[in-house]
Amino acid sequence: MRTIVNISLPSELDKSVKRLMKKGKYATKSEFLRGLIREKIAEEDLYARIQKSEAEFRAGKGKVLRSLADLD
Repeated sequence: MRTIVNISLPSELDKSVKRLMKKGKYATKSEFLRGLIREKIAEEDLYARIQKSEAEFRAGKGKVLRSLADLD
């Protein structure tokens, strides 16, 4: 199921999106915006995972790797 969301863009942003569409990077403005939203969600997920790893490392649950051989 889809939800329709209307947004307004300053003309410069609209022109930038249209340029990317003309280059074939995106077929529609909706595709462009969905891509941005997916990227932001992935970024937030990665940031949360990094924070969790840092907390584990500070709690002494991490291991310092000095070379790739230490992965074993």
